[in-house]
Amino acid sequence: MPNRLQYETSPYLLQHAHNPVDWYPWGEEAFKSAREEDKPVFLSIGYSTCHWCHVMARESFEDEKIAEKLNRWFIPVKVDREERPDLDSVYMAVCEAFTGSGGWPMSVFLTPEGEPFYAGTYFPKDSRGGMVGFGTLLEFFHGKWESNRPALLRGAKEAVAHLRREADREERPGEDGLLERAIGQYRRAYDRENGGFGGAPKFPAPQNLLFLLAWARRREESDSREMALHTLGQMARGGLFDHIGGGFCRYSTDERFLAPHFEKMLYDNALLTLAYCEAYSDTGEALFLRTARRTADYVLRDLTSPQGGFYSAQDADSEGEEGKFYLFTPGELVSLLGPQKGRAFCGHFDITEGGNFEGKSVPNLLHSDPGDRSFDPLLETVCAYRRERGALSTDDKILTAWNGLMISALCGLYRVCGEEKYLACARRADGFLWENLWDGGLYVSFRQGKRGQKGFLDDYAALAFAQLALYRCTLEGSYLTRARALCREALERFWDGEKGGFYLYGKESEALILRPKETYDGAMPSGNSLMAWCLVRLSFFFEEFSEPARRQLDFLSRRASRYPMGHGMFLLALLEHQEPPPCIRVVPGEGVERKDLLEKLPPKAAVLLEEPGGAYPLKDGKTTFYVCQGKRCLPPTNECPH
Repeated sequence: MPNRLQYETSPYLLQHAHNPVDWYPWGEEAFKSAREEDKPVFLSIGYSTCHWCHVMARESFEDEKIAEKLNRWFIPVKVDREERPDLDSVYMAVCEAFTGSGGWPMSVFLTPEGEPFYAGTYFPKDSRGGMVGFGTLLEFFHGKWESNRPALLRGAKEAVAHLRREADREERPGEDGLLERAIGQYRRAYDRENGGFGGAPKFPAPQNLLFLLAWARRREESDSREMALHTLGQMARGGLFDHIGGGFCRYSTDERFLAPHFEKMLYDNALLTLAYCEAYSDTGEALFLRTARRTADYVLRDLTSPQGGFYSAQDADSEGEEGKFYLFTPGELVSLLGPQKGRAFCGHFDITEGGNFEGKSVPNLLHSDPGDRSFDPLLETVCAYRRERGALSTDDKILTAWNGLMISALCGLYRVCGEEKYLACARRADGFLWENLWDGGLYVSFRQGKRGQKGFLDDYAALAFAQLALYRCTLEGSYLTRARALCREALERFWDGEKGGFYLYGKESEALILRPKETYDGAMPSGNSLMAWCLVRLSFFFEEFSEPARRQLDFLSRRASRYPMGHGMFLLALLEHQEPPPCIRVVPGEGVERKDLLEKLPPKAAVLLEEPGGAYPLKDGKTTFYVCQGKRCLPPTNECPH
């Protein structure tokens, strides 16, 4: 018999709809049952493409004996972290406070009031290797609930009080030289041999690379440029990049970017596309443009809905085995391509008898020339064979924030390569979001004709980011109008007028035990960092955003002061503010097309298209440029600045 999750639209929740566990979705029904039945709540948070979520599901949630304990002693609740980033943020803070680390699946034990008394991540079914078994854990907390409940309740209240103190703690004032200190941290963490920062596992963190490239451009500093370009080169050569079908996996389990954690997330591929476009813009190196295009083409082929929105992710597992879809042996490729071509293909992509991943091989170019295009005609054959050999599960919900990042990436790619299909797909996805995910405000997700929760800060910030990217590609005023409106809405819904910074969720959303302000840039930039960038960009032309931008940068400077390297997108916004690009108001002459203007304007400039007349008249009846650099404005000119 299916459980209550059968009525949900989230692919993650539906994966658990036929568990013997009597799951509830998050909501009042679950907590009312907990109060009426006098039971604690077991909260499990994950997402549909999470490998260890699948493992815990197979071991524990599909096990009749474990399910019987959960159903008898607890109220079990399932949450998709991608649809409820507020719950994920709050209880991840809980998990990190209890254990010192976090991750998914997240496992939290709560009182009927939602207060946590224990948290962790993956638990095996039975105790092993120093890890307590999930069944043993259920028995332990059931016993404590029955025999020593006051201690559990007291501990839960103390945990919430501690988290609230941490959330309200005043940070020390921001310091001068924050950008320079961040560069010093990047240098110390940089792996000069393999690229990337720190040891394994290595996450792409494209916002760090975007900041390093921007810093190097302004300061003409070769060290920062080398860190970014070397890292991008190694990721493009390694197994983190899917050399057969394009696109990037989530992170590398080793220090060389060889062995990936195989799930593919939309946000990674969006941000990496942006980073590779910036690298190509700076260097003209073909590898960077090819990687950006193949990444975007993967998204357009495998993660795009018929209506134009972008799906969330593809699974790491196929047929219950992690990475099976992506791994090869020499024998199968020789059989597919023939002896001569097959052996040459295997030699080029490091596919060997011994393998480089559990006896099989992840294709990579760490020891081959990535500029060798002679194997390109074979890639479609191998890609088609791989699709026939097995299939990956795709999480087909459409998330506003992640779509905003992908729209921005397609705009960036259009700007460096000029191919119209990328701009057309960006426009189409943007239209989909406004048609389906806006109704007096944004919503988080869309699937099977249904919207999810009301939007969070990240949704407004990422969609504003996308509008600014679309405006820069087209100079169409409707996009700029929408960017301004989204930022105004964010200031109205999420802004802390007293202490600065943006809350993750608005006043009209469900009140949780905490109301977080996320600032750390993890796998993707925080909503606060993205909002900082958008406010700074808008402040170049609209005075209404100058004070919010200044206050947001001040707030983030305090939050980032202890570890600036962990706030790459904010650093990029701060750099834009401290060393702004040229700001150009363009008044087009009669018959001048926007596309012609865009081809002539400096690629990094902040550009505003003005109508003739008013405060910005034409000079000599011709297209006129009003240029400001920092606090210095130049006389109007008919010559396009370079």
